[in-house]
Amino acid sequence: MNIHPKPLIACRECDLLQREIPLSPGETSCCSRCGATLYRCSPDSLDRTLALVLAASLLFIIANVYPILSIEIQGDRNATNLYGAVSALWDQDMRSVSFLVFVTTILVPAIELSMMIFILLPLRQQRVPAGIPLLLRILQSIKPWGMVEVFMLGILVSLVKLTDSSSVIPGVALWSFGGLTLMLAAVATSFNPRDVWAHIKTDNAQGAVK
Repeated sequence: MNIHPKPLIACRECDLLQREIPLSPGETSCCSRCGATLYRCSPDSLDRTLALVLAASLLFIIANVYPILSIEIQGDRNATNLYGAVSALWDQDMRSVSFLVFVTTILVPAIELSMMIFILLPLRQQRVPAGIPLLLRILQSIKPWGMVEVFMLGILVSLVKLTDSSSVIPGVALWSFGGLTLMLAAVATSFNPRDVWAHIKTDNAQGAVK
């Protein structure tokens, strides 16, 4: 009888090579040297992540279309959305700040959510999309540049300062950004790339049998 050894996995913290062990649903494997999490067993992680990504995408669209807040000074009311704020910064010769806000709050989250849908939706339909290794590497690279939570914190600080001199009315987009921040955090917690690779291996094994 040929006994195939369990695949090796390297710890992300200390680089120790260890053999994978089977886990029950909900269990987590930890490094025997440093105790860092190696992988976890979440059978429904991809379905849960897809639902969270779709909800986050809806909130992202609302946050970019509707006004973030309205400012009323002596009867005059002005409202702007995120793109309007980026344009205003650009027109005021704060182009580096405008570019940074655009990349971290519009471009990167849009790319991240689009790529997640492109990966997870076909897997939900038992299909493996092309270029998954490249897409996962890109996701890993751009993830630190998504700073919606930092932008949200900046808005809250600005609201506190503006309330002293004007009447500030929160818009629909402000609440959407709050929900989007929570959804993106939930996506990061739920998404398990190991489950994606497991689907790919299963699909390749079935193709070889056929």
